Amino acid sequence: MPDPSDDGRRIVEAADRLFYGRGIQAVGMDLVRAEAGVPLKRIYARFPSKEALVEAVMRHRMGIWDAGIAAAAASATTPRERLLAIYDFLDDWFRDDGFRGCGFINAFGELGAVSPAVAHLAQEQKASFQAYVAELVDRLGAAPSLAAQLSLLAEGAQTTAAIGGTPDAARHAREAATVLIDAALPARV
Repeated sequence: MPDPSDDGRRIVEAADRLFYGRGIQAVGMDLVRAEAGVPLKRIYARFPSKEALVEAVMRHRMGIWDAGIAAAAASATTPRERLLAIYDFLDDWFRDDGFRGCGFINAFGELGAVSPAVAHLAQEQKASFQAYVAELVDRLGAAPSLAAQLSLLAEGAQTTAAIGGTPDAARHAREAATVLIDAALPARV
């Protein structure tokens, strides 16, 4: 028999797979129950509404994103390398068979207009990513506007890869990021 203490994790991971693969509105709680192998009563005991489950899934996905970015940057030794590692992370992610675009953009597109909580969490994730990029740009010694430019490249690559079905968007974004970073750095004598 499955450990009830793992129910929350199992439910969130199952809902994440389903919401990301099929869309939030297309997935009912019965399907989550079947995928998680947890009785519906126990799901509602942990998550009193579907919106509460969506919020938990979005927080879970934030952790996945942050861990992926950190892992990509782990071997980088300079702010420049860490910035470019973002696009290497994206390239790996875009090549995954399960890639369906940015889960936060997807959730915002589906529910942002009717769920302030979903809109807030999507905005929170984007702001967190932009702050990470801004911190690296600051360490690099470049103008703050570079952070916005590099963030837009990453966000645009995600959308382009999802809609176009090609992982090449990450490579193109990395090449553009390299040009922007190099142009933003003071000339070396």
